[in-house]
Amino acid sequence: MSYTRRSKDELAARVAQDIPEGATVNLGIGQPTLVANHIPASREVLLHSENGILGMGPAPAKGQEDYDLINAGKQPVTLLPGGAYFHHADSFAMMRGGHLDICVLGAFQVSATGDLANWHTGEADAIPAVGGAMDLAVGAKQTWVMMDLQTKQGQSKLVQACSYPLTGIGCVKRVYTDLATLACTPQGLEVIDMVEGLGLDELSALIGLPLKAA
Repeated sequence: MSYTRRSKDELAARVAQDIPEGATVNLGIGQPTLVANHIPASREVLLHSENGILGMGPAPAKGQEDYDLINAGKQPVTLLPGGAYFHHADSFAMMRGGHLDICVLGAFQVSATGDLANWHTGEADAIPAVGGAMDLAVGAKQTWVMMDLQTKQGQSKLVQACSYPLTGIGCVKRVYTDLATLACTPQGLEVIDMVEGLGLDELSALIGLPLKAA
């Protein structure tokens, strides 16, 4: 059967769907920032940015950007009523102190048991240091990853064991991709959902690992 990959906005909406009322959530740089645009206005979710913001809203309308109000990826953001901005050190105290319910991060690789590699690929122009990703990955109560399932070369980013330097060990609980949503467990990967037209055997072949339905 044929299937269609989720667009980046469809993927962001799928992640937003699972964020519960009242959660405090950090959105990492890259694709995860799109999640802010898909949280229903009726649902109270506190969005956190590691550079020192709590209460972020969706991206500003074109022409309404304030470049003194940015997220960790230097993109302009909005602040919801009751939101606040504060010192970087206070933001990291929130991250390290277990005050975040969920963080949503991008990744280069995630292992079947939830190891995360998302900061370095060995390329000469790669990000020079891990930054706040390590603090987020182990400080949040749940770490979710949002990424394309495959590299541009067609290799799976979900692997048996990460070959890139690790950000955290066994920290990823759930992986949202353009083809499927999966849970990382001590026993391996469990499939929560797949795009229409994709079967479990076909997904398993794309990833190159055994899968079971959640």
